[in-house]
Amino acid sequence: MLAGRIRIALLDDHRVFLESLEALLERAGLEVVARCANVEELLTQMGRAAPDVALIDLRLESAEPGEVAEGLHALELLRDLYPSVRSLVLSACGDWEVMERCFQAGAAGYLCKRDVGGGDLRDAIERVARGEWLVPPDLLAAGQARADQRSTLERLTPREREVLGYVAVGADNLQIAASLHITERTVKAHITSLYRKLGAQNRTRMAILALQLGVARPPERR
Repeated sequence: MLAGRIRIALLDDHRVFLESLEALLERAGLEVVARCANVEELLTQMGRAAPDVALIDLRLESAEPGEVAEGLHALELLRDLYPSVRSLVLSACGDWEVMERCFQAGAAGYLCKRDVGGGDLRDAIERVARGEWLVPPDLLAAGQARADQRSTLERLTPREREVLGYVAVGADNLQIAASLHITERTVKAHITSLYRKLGAQNRTRMAILALQLGVARPPERR
């Protein structure tokens, strides 16, 4: 768990919405350290602000309805330049293909503006800040429709399923080893096996697959 208040950077090109969002988050006990209307402002402030979570809108600086390129570019830059910052998308777009592109670009979570309230937003920020991935139900449903869950899960041993559950909530190898009372070397062996069996390219994709497959979540980490 992070010490102190969670520090947030905001990226949205609607100034009134930015101001309202800042006030909402501050009342919820979070600390807004950067409020940006475009990608350049965000990059300028990142080093000085040192946020834990970046809350990103996708549709920026574009006259084309539905264009999300700038938001995706922001996610990629944050992933490459500030890998310790967790990116949470807050967008009106409900297209599951766009959601998937966001996770591929480095997002740790995705929320649809039309479906989320203040309490939901705070909970999502806290979950992302402590290392979890927050995958929307529409994307989970799309993944379940494309995957044969039973045959995939049957290829995993009970221990591999346990390890996968911890990966899904953002635990690193050392935390998994401590929680399951096994060595870190053993955890690494299970992770290697999971990469092979699931065909996942990286740990983020593995976490999303775990959620799509309905793998049981482990007890909450303290």
